[in-house]
Amino acid sequence: MTTAQALVAFLARQYTERDGRRHRLISATWGIFGHGNVAGIGQALVEAGNGTGNAAGNGTGNSGSRNGDDDGDGHGNRTGRPRMPYLQGRNEQAMVHAAVGYARQSGRLSAHAVTTSIGPGATNLVTGAALATINHLPVLLLPGDTFATRPADPVLQQLEVPYAGDVSVNDCLRPVSRYFDRVTRPEALIPAALQAMRVLADPAETGAVTLALPQDVQAEAYDWPEEFFAERVWRVRRPAPDAAELEAAVRAVRSARRPLIVAGGGVRHSGAEETLAALTAATRIPVASTQAGKGALRHDHPADVGGVGHTGTATADELARTADLVIGVGTRYTDFTTASGTLFENPAVRFLNLNIAGFDAHKLAALPLVADARTGLEALTSALAGRGYRVDPAYETEYTGAKEAWEEQVEASFTTPDPTARPTQTQVLGLLDTLVTEDDILINAAGSLPGDLHKLWRTRSRDQYHVEYGYSCMGYEIPAAIGVLLATAAQERPRPVWALVGDGTYLMNPTEIVTAVQENLPLKLLILQNHGYASIGGLSEAVGGERFGTAYRHRDPDGGFTGPPLPVDLAANAASLGMRVLRATTVDDLRKALAEARSAEGPTCVYVETETPDTVSGPPPAQAWWDVPVAETASRPAAVTAREEYDRRVAARRHHL
Repeated sequence: MTTAQALVAFLARQYTERDGRRHRLISATWGIFGHGNVAGIGQALVEAGNGTGNAAGNGTGNSGSRNGDDDGDGHGNRTGRPRMPYLQGRNEQAMVHAAVGYARQSGRLSAHAVTTSIGPGATNLVTGAALATINHLPVLLLPGDTFATRPADPVLQQLEVPYAGDVSVNDCLRPVSRYFDRVTRPEALIPAALQAMRVLADPAETGAVTLALPQDVQAEAYDWPEEFFAERVWRVRRPAPDAAELEAAVRAVRSARRPLIVAGGGVRHSGAEETLAALTAATRIPVASTQAGKGALRHDHPADVGGVGHTGTATADELARTADLVIGVGTRYTDFTTASGTLFENPAVRFLNLNIAGFDAHKLAALPLVADARTGLEALTSALAGRGYRVDPAYETEYTGAKEAWEEQVEASFTTPDPTARPTQTQVLGLLDTLVTEDDILINAAGSLPGDLHKLWRTRSRDQYHVEYGYSCMGYEIPAAIGVLLATAAQERPRPVWALVGDGTYLMNPTEIVTAVQENLPLKLLILQNHGYASIGGLSEAVGGERFGTAYRHRDPDGGFTGPPLPVDLAANAASLGMRVLRATTVDDLRKALAEARSAEGPTCVYVETETPDTVSGPPPAQAWWDVPVAETASRPAAVTAREEYDRRVAARRHHL
């Protein structure tokens, strides 16, 4: 077998197992082909059951029952090898985003591989790789590389580095990968592939994994040991907490009068939602959530107080300001969560961090509880139950009352009194809120929508809220929705999957609409047209930047961008890529269009131009600060005023030691 054939055959026999359930680790491979991978990985994928040839076997090879499935998972081919399904992408970055969406929806227990040619195809992976690694989500990257044997030097698309002969553009993937190796000999694939699987399946280490594959090595044949192709099961650990750390955690909780749980993405990755609910039922400790942790409790759970931090609710942020113990569960404590170090104001505040990664467990000088989120919560709940801990009833009454008051603000933001008016962005969310059930999944990543969603959205299920805010990458939503749809395809009932994007995000990366059309995936794309980078426009105004360069408008005579809006028709663009498009101009139009899109069986776009919000229909303002440095010296009044506010805010920052 060639190196590429061996790699594909190896990947098809890798599994994860957690809680007694087995999952295919690499369930499909995305690919765009060029000279760096077409004759290697590309040919190997044909061998793995994706061929369209005749003499060696007619048919597309897409049916496990027809193709000799030898491992019972529906992925087989006529050679007796498990097959590796192939997915066709249009943009390399987007393929990684789709793979990340798939991995998140699959609970990090199943992932996709992504193969590219050398050169720009490979470097296009970098943004997606950074997103995967920052969010601790597994994806296997297989970029082609220049010749290992160097028969000609340089070859097409090769980066020449005068001081090093062994550097290629793929080295830019090193800092954004959790594991990187360049396979310069066929036999070197064996240890590299095993290490790659180890990292992908490790809940504390997972992220982007890169195996750079020189194009000549991909096509080189080698006599492989049969053991390399044996089925391997990588057990996803649920490490229990250390007894001494657990005892210290119990003491900290029992001594707290105003504890607050901050639920992060680790709750979801561990499947610890029910365990968290059991802890709150026993102790009545309120639960705030990060962007990644939203949905850890349903919005109507008595202990759920909503998002925390710069985009959080007034309820959660006030509890954070007065908390004497903050219990972080699976969170990285980004600056949005901590309000850039200004949120946790209580002079006596201490931190207890339950995290599977020791690196995160020790943040903010916390008491560490290094463990799987579900296992750790179970142990903590059991230990506290034996000692009868529960928060003071007055504290419970305080936060439940504050939650009710916040809900009134949500209702005011969502209300659409005039059905003939053009809706604001929050009113769009309000109309969607009346339509969805716990089956729906919402995907978003950047702009002003993450803030509105974190503050206002009423999450109905553990996986409904899919906002990528670790990297906040514009262009993530559409391909990620495709990955989510692929992950949910095997479920008993179809799940409506919504990609929510603004016009700025749409223009960044609409290419995978073509993939959704090709696969006839029922993607529901909601485009909100507000003629520019609305989120950064607001931020620019707040920090003295005067909304410079944030509006999509014609130039004015003075050289600025204050002319009429650009005549860009994003609905027509989506239609040209094959989507069915429903245009909505009023609240009533939008209500009907959303309902029609939700029931559609194919890819459908709803396009609406939103109204600029006012103090009545807009979202509540930020409930906590975010540090964006302001010019220390400036001649323009806007920047001078913004700096005065910045100096006032930054004085409240503290280091938790």
